[in-house]
Amino acid sequence: MAHSALGPLCVVGSINVDISATVASLPVPGETVRGSALRRDAGGKGANQAVAAARLGAQVRMVSAVGRDADGEAMVENLRAAGVDVAAVAPVDAPTGTALITIDAAGENSIVVCAGANDKVTGRVDYAANEVVLAQLEIPDAAIEQLAAHVAGYFVLNAAPARPVSDAVLQRADLIIVNDSEYAALPSLARARLVVITHGARGASLLRDGVEVASAPSPQVDAVSAVGAGDAFSAAITLALHAGWPDEDALRVACAVGADAVTHEGAQPPLRALTDYR
Repeated sequence: MAHSALGPLCVVGSINVDISATVASLPVPGETVRGSALRRDAGGKGANQAVAAARLGAQVRMVSAVGRDADGEAMVENLRAAGVDVAAVAPVDAPTGTALITIDAAGENSIVVCAGANDKVTGRVDYAANEVVLAQLEIPDAAIEQLAAHVAGYFVLNAAPARPVSDAVLQRADLIIVNDSEYAALPSLARARLVVITHGARGASLLRDGVEVASAPSPQVDAVSAVGAGDAFSAAITLALHAGWPDEDALRVACAVGADAVTHEGAQPPLRALTDYR
């Protein structure tokens, strides 16, 4: 099936340095476990989705904030090297955001995020009418409210990490993306117009006005790390649905992108063009 060209994308969200440790099993409260590897990578849900979208073939710009520090400079250069327009990434007087990640032998993870400069991200920016705007909840509520009020075109919210969002945001969002636990934590999403729910290795489903209208399985792969899977999926489903792909086709391709992501270490895997996953 022929697909429409991907539209331009603006990602409004977080930029983090990811410090990750690989362990045999994730620690429970009060437990100390031995790590076998320590990595320092580029991360942040916003940056991950921007890089994924650029590698999938979209024209991408990012609205965010980083500290006036070496980490901030490195994270901006990483985005630029991936082909993301960083003109709207602001240097601010706060440390660059940092995420502390543990990854077990099955690729599952737990994450602690220190927001830093991400708390200064604003949604009050000029947006083109033909521009898709994708945001996440690692930035302040005020920024999300500003997006709902100012985005001129297609507005997508990845409601992660889960926290309540206002009715104004729910009514404005053209698409909301969550995983199973996030959907369960946010009962108000039953009132949203269009919701995509990811089910990990079981694939994903799409709900219109609270009713499931499409689903797709996830390809079976040997998982290395699930850290970047949700963000790669979010970029893919946003681009595909905005381009007018049929629901099941868009879900299937986004699941393939997410499955590819888990076969790589780090939160910004080396993806292919979106149409290559058909």
